[in-house]
Amino acid sequence: MIIKGEYAYGYCKAERGVHRLVRISPFDANKRRHTSFASVDVIAEIEESPDIVIPPNEIEVDTFRSGGKGGQNVNKVETAVRIRHIRVGWWRPAKASASQHQNRATAMKLLLSKLYAQRVDAQKAEMERFYGEKGAIAWGNQIRSYVFQPYRMVKDLRTGVETSNVQAVMDGDLDAFVNGWLRAGGPTKRLSGIKDEEG
Repeated sequence: MIIKGEYAYGYCKAERGVHRLVRISPFDANKRRHTSFASVDVIAEIEESPDIVIPPNEIEVDTFRSGGKGGQNVNKVETAVRIRHIRVGWWRPAKASASQHQNRATAMKLLLSKLYAQRVDAQKAEMERFYGEKGAIAWGNQIRSYVFQPYRMVKDLRTGVETSNVQAVMDGDLDAFVNGWLRAGGPTKRLSGIKDEEG
């Protein structure tokens, strides 16, 4: 998903991390409570970076047929593109356009953006070690919980911001959480004393 707008990356990076959803699953005939996790990554789209050069021998490009609804070329012409960085092992697919050339350019931009984000994270982690801060951006540490059952609550575990209007948050009302994260200086660690709903 690509989000465009003024300060889009600055606002959206507040959502980076692991999100936890607790609900009665509509797919469970016994109406039991289920917990799901989603890992969200937010990267800035960059056209090109003079610091990041990817040698042609470090990438592998695959083309494939894009499925779904469409015109007469769907499932006949290989317009979708997937680029893999061989050394790092990341795959970046693109199939939104009907043009293989445009999809290749999109996949390459995504790969460059991901490599740039990795470099920024490494520099930030080094700075945090230098200044003695604990904690870092890491998968496995949830940043927010969305609880539908047994009570209704959305709680950001980094800032303590919470609301009982779960449906509004699920419909995209994230302002309170993003603003709370920005006011706190974009912390990557939980505030002390904030406990998870289940313990």
